[in-house]
Amino acid sequence: MTRRQDVLDEASRLIHGPRQAHYGTPSVNFRRFADRIEQHIGQDVPTWQSAVIMADLKLARLAQGYHEDSIVDAIGYLALAAELYSEERDEPDRPDTSG
Repeated sequence: MTRRQDVLDEASRLIHGPRQAHYGTPSVNFRRFADRIEQHIGQDVPTWQSAVIMADLKLARLAQGYHEDSIVDAIGYLALAAELYSEERDEPDRPDTSG
């Protein structure tokens, strides 16, 4: 297995693993995050963009030097952004984040 595949597999394991039991599905969790961003900037934020913002945080951390966990997390967040974008495109209504 290549190093690239190891990193991709780890990112996939993280985004499809037990975190959903703790934080909810990505669509619910990132919608909550987008809602909080909106409170600060006063503009609508699509759910998928909240995942891109998290990836940007991980990329900013890499400016300090290489950290594999930041690479893996950024890949995971960008994969989730693609998934969330597809969901929003297919169903533009926001998911219920109340529960």
